[in-house]
Amino acid sequence: MRIGIAGMAGRMGSLLVGEVAQAGASLAGGTLRPGSTRAAPLGLSILPDADALFAASDVVIDFTHADEAVPHATCALRHGKPLVLGSSGLSPAQERAVTEAAARVPILHAANFAPGVNLVLALAEKLAAALPPESYDAEIVEMHHRQKVDAPSGTALAMGRAVAKGRGTTLEAAGMESGRDGHTGARATGAIGFAALRGGQVVGEHTLIFAAGTEQIAITHRSFDRRAYASGAIRAALWLHGRAPGLYSMMDVLGMR
Repeated sequence: MRIGIAGMAGRMGSLLVGEVAQAGASLAGGTLRPGSTRAAPLGLSILPDADALFAASDVVIDFTHADEAVPHATCALRHGKPLVLGSSGLSPAQERAVTEAAARVPILHAANFAPGVNLVLALAEKLAAALPPESYDAEIVEMHHRQKVDAPSGTALAMGRAVAKGRGTTLEAAGMESGRDGHTGARATGAIGFAALRGGQVVGEHTLIFAAGTEQIAITHRSFDRRAYASGAIRAALWLHGRAPGLYSMMDVLGMR
């Protein structure tokens, strides 16, 4: 199977290059992000644009930027090729466009490709279903490297959505309390709180807290190496190849739904 990598010289792209061979697949080539000054890995084919990448590949992996999600989903649809999308921070309009494209071509979009994170998301939903929001306040604390541009992180938002789903609602309906500052008033019952920390070169840390008057439950996932994301994305690409059109997630890859 030929795997193409968008942004192959980036932080995640270079890791994906190494994981392709270990998975027994072949690298179709990759693209460089517009304006990138990084050199592509030696000996690898640099393709001129996304259309050329999709034409040369059986499946494409994209961890570039939220603004590239819709153009790449459009290319996937035009060429009839599956897309593994790992970009976070998509706007509601971008998410809708990706979902519409997935009605005609297989797309797998995940906030995080590490198996452990996805197990935590499943557990978050189950805990939220068992712990009533009137008694247990849900708070999510995340920390990432200083270069990360979006907050809360995509994984933190996925945790919030898992909590909301377990409570039979949506994150938007439950209410997000993010970046509290100044005189904010009392915490809203049932709201889901977010705190984002940025500093150093932290790969990713996420803690989900259920706080009640009588007890507190905390679940933490720490990522020490981005290879967990890269190997998960390659696993997703191998799984997605040959699937029917639809919008999939890592939960599907792990057989959890």
